[in-house]
Amino acid sequence: MTTDHDWITTPVTADLLRGALDLEPTERGVLPHRLPARARGQIPDGQLAMAEAQPSGVRLVFRTRATVVELDTLPTKLVYVGAPPRPDGVYELVVDGRPAGRASVIGGNAMTVDMATGAASTRPGAVGTLRFDGLSDGVKDVEIWLPYDETTELVALRTDAPVEPAPDRGRRVWLHHGSSISHGSTAAGPTSTWPALAASLAGVELINLGLSGSALLDPFTARAMRDTAADLISVKIGINLVNTDAMRLRAFGPAVHGFLDTVRDGHPTTPLLVVSPLLCPIHEDTPGPTAPDLSDIGAGRLRFLAVGDPAERASGKLTLRVIREELARIVEQRAAEDPNLHHLDGLDLYGEADFAELPLPDQLHPDAATHRRIGERFAKLAFTAQGAFA
Repeated sequence: MTTDHDWITTPVTADLLRGALDLEPTERGVLPHRLPARARGQIPDGQLAMAEAQPSGVRLVFRTRATVVELDTLPTKLVYVGAPPRPDGVYELVVDGRPAGRASVIGGNAMTVDMATGAASTRPGAVGTLRFDGLSDGVKDVEIWLPYDETTELVALRTDAPVEPAPDRGRRVWLHHGSSISHGSTAAGPTSTWPALAASLAGVELINLGLSGSALLDPFTARAMRDTAADLISVKIGINLVNTDAMRLRAFGPAVHGFLDTVRDGHPTTPLLVVSPLLCPIHEDTPGPTAPDLSDIGAGRLRFLAVGDPAERASGKLTLRVIREELARIVEQRAAEDPNLHHLDGLDLYGEADFAELPLPDQLHPDAATHRRIGERFAKLAFTAQGAFA
């Protein structure tokens, strides 16, 4: 922290945050969560616990005349055994709706993960400071989007002028749930994940429940969505069910119905869009599980392999093609009594022609350019003309 200003320290409270469902007090400050405490108490594995605490779509939003903003945070960075260091997470500044800067916080905690064994350990680190300066001295709405891929404890917010919560602009709230692709995967930054891009293009407020590796029709996620105020809701279902080999076809249909029933308990008439999987060639006709190919991880290249047996489809193992067909059938069946329920084929967001032009670098996740394409397509298909969210 520098000392060339008369600093005003403002506590980070829920009225300064958007995109988080809970704010946990810590020894140093607060930790945003994307699932509420009751749901976190039912989380069965470390992957989901890590994913929901990574603040994809979470941003500080306030109105101020400040020309300098500093934010002290304690990030938790991922380190993979045998792999080169990952880039530091990106914070993005948006002023009056326009991009105004990018920065990272160096240091912080380090969580080391061995992808071969699943073992993980955390080494504590120091708080770092993010600084944005040179801002205009007029009244403006400021947003600081937190990294989508680093757990981020918020320690202190300092400015050289008072801060107040930004007023409600009357925009619709879009609540979205999906996998690591919705979480952010390898997007260029927090405002460049495909849901954030689509929200920006459509002029809506995003709550992103994209949970890396964890879009598994979990009942506690459905209850969190049921209890969250929203004007528009979408659920992207499929890839994690295949790559975790979580269930068979017999369980899949009732699980989808149960998930949608729970969401509908809290949102009986809200536009609800069910999105089927994007193209992923390794799992179109080959069931899971998915396994990492670590043969070239030392060079920073990770690929994923489908290790299921296609013959097992006959016994009910799920593939993406099977899931798309079943989701289309379920939505058609339910829509007869639920006119606000809609279906979007994931292949319309990313299909064969897109894969030929923009292949998945690791066979599973889109790159930054593909996130932009998916976001633009979703905005066009869902928010305009005859889209579910028109």
